[in-house]
Amino acid sequence: MRARRIIPAVDAHCEGLPVRVVTGGVPPMPGETMEERRQWFIENSDDLRTLLMCEPRGHGSLSGAILQPSTRDDADWGVLFIEVTGVLPMCGAGTMAVATVLVETGMVEVEEPYTTIRLDVPIGVITATVRVQDGRAESVTIENVPSFAHSYGSTVDVPGYGEVTYDVAFGGNFYAFVDLDDLGIPFAPESRGRIEEAGKAIMAAVNEHAPPVHPVSGFSGCNHVVFRAPGSDARRTRHVLINHPGWLDRSPGGTGTSAKMAQLHGQVELGLDTDFVNESFIGTSFTGRLIDTTTVGGLDAVVPTVTGRSWLTAMGQYLLDPADPFPAGYTV
Repeated sequence: MRARRIIPAVDAHCEGLPVRVVTGGVPPMPGETMEERRQWFIENSDDLRTLLMCEPRGHGSLSGAILQPSTRDDADWGVLFIEVTGVLPMCGAGTMAVATVLVETGMVEVEEPYTTIRLDVPIGVITATVRVQDGRAESVTIENVPSFAHSYGSTVDVPGYGEVTYDVAFGGNFYAFVDLDDLGIPFAPESRGRIEEAGKAIMAAVNEHAPPVHPVSGFSGCNHVVFRAPGSDARRTRHVLINHPGWLDRSPGGTGTSAKMAQLHGQVELGLDTDFVNESFIGTSFTGRLIDTTTVGGLDAVVPTVTGRSWLTAMGQYLLDPADPFPAGYTV
């Protein structure tokens, strides 16, 4: 066996979304914060992301996380969230998968019935409370960053679709929310291709004409579109989530669930301490709750929690043969 690089990882899935958690083989990155490390990684080590996420070792619907020492004394681990399309500031499903991996591999001190883990991520510190039974992570509840509604009833001209009405909210990433009925596309498996194409078109139009900007961090751009299915309400929503550049998220979306609750709260449809069930295209779900109100850069905001489940699927080492013609992977 020849290997120029060996990367140990634990694979899991969070309510259907495959997540590859890199547990070693990556030295501590420069930077005083995880956001600085994120920027350094993008500029200096992005070939590692594509090696792990893209073919032939990965695929277009794979998420991932790279564990790092925390940059803070009050956090247990640092995390960078990676995907085929880039390095995210936050990923709710990825956070749940990371917490599950940390518990079930013994990388944190485990207590029953609850183990609390603090994760240093680019968007801030995320607290994950893992419900543990007989050493196994039964579920994970994350307390996410303050989330807020950005705009309601905006319109944009989308080539091929005409004028589309959408709301925008932030839950760790920006999301555009569109009613699927408005496009005349059925909420059905056979509509997947049409929904993905619509998501790409709307995403591009929003970012061209009115890209949202976080009032404090300056983070900008909308890389997620949520299509709400008919029959959804403020207590239970079915949806299709399309991520940049146009792949369908298998999970319900943790930051998306937070953004959706912020949107509903701003419309006075969802109050504090009320369960909200967010169901994915494949029928899995996250349960969210709003536990407090706050402000972000002068905007009304809420503090969300999101609960979901993850399962380990594999443990292994990913190799880079020195003669491999695709040392950074590839996409087609």
